[in-house]
Amino acid sequence: MALTPSEAVPDAPATAPAPRGRMDRFIDKIEFTAAIFIGIVAADVFITVLLRYFGINIPDSYDFGQLLLGILIFWGIAATSYRGTHITVDLVWANVGPRGKRMIDIFATLVLLFVVTVQTYALFDKVVSTYQSNVQTFDLRLPTWPFFLVAWLGDVSAVLLIAIRTYRLIFHPEAMAEAAVETKPID
Repeated sequence: MALTPSEAVPDAPATAPAPRGRMDRFIDKIEFTAAIFIGIVAADVFITVLLRYFGINIPDSYDFGQLLLGILIFWGIAATSYRGTHITVDLVWANVGPRGKRMIDIFATLVLLFVVTVQTYALFDKVVSTYQSNVQTFDLRLPTWPFFLVAWLGDVSAVLLIAIRTYRLIFHPEAMAEAAVETKPID
């Protein structure tokens, strides 16, 4: 079906997408890992509920559900920390100029970096103590420390991504412009 001249769109210059650097590919891999854990948790819940309907119980399904949810939470923190796509209340931020927004972003990201770094240290202590205590699941007697370790790796990823975000906010704010979410001030 041909377009009439009035329907035709003028040719726009073709622009190639900006090349993605190693850091951006690293960030994408962390976000993809978080997405995989969402799928695993969803599959675990779906299969457990479906089999329960038929009177079949998966051994340790409750323990696995809890442990996988913990992993998902920490990898989810990693996935949302860099892009700033978590839920926020930006009443002040939305009503200041670009310089004020940048200062608020840098301060908030530094606070987040500090908090998540302390959390990562505390979670590492939990991994070590769980390993040393030989905590196991109820039915299959599987060690739980590997689940805590995977969750800790998600937290480490969050620290790395927040550090990258902080660096880019301070030294390369233009790199963060593509990840920015538009917020409108209150009228």
